[in-house]
Amino acid sequence: MTTALTKMTKVEVVVAGKDAPAVRELIGSVGATGFTSLSGVSGLGHHGYHQGRLLFNQQATLELIITVVPQERADALLAGLRPLLDASSGVMFVTETYVSRPEYFS
Repeated sequence: MTTALTKMTKVEVVVAGKDAPAVRELIGSVGATGFTSLSGVSGLGHHGYHQGRLLFNQQATLELIITVVPQERADALLAGLRPLLDASSGVMFVTETYVSRPEYFS
């Protein structure tokens, strides 16, 4: 039995907590139907090691925001994220992905 999957675009963004609301707003503005947000992420990158624990408030942590959109919405999302990431620290990953229920994403 073959299960049909639909090709989509997954966008993952790691930003400072203070920039997370702007990313979530941008995701909604392009018509994405949802996102997953993980706060307190840690890792080693261009700006050194970042610990995942809260220091003073939610703004001081890193947040990973993940969304899946149809390709026709991905270009607008990426165009909006680039200026945000140029102005502050953060990283974006864009990959092709496949979903089993495309109606959830449109």
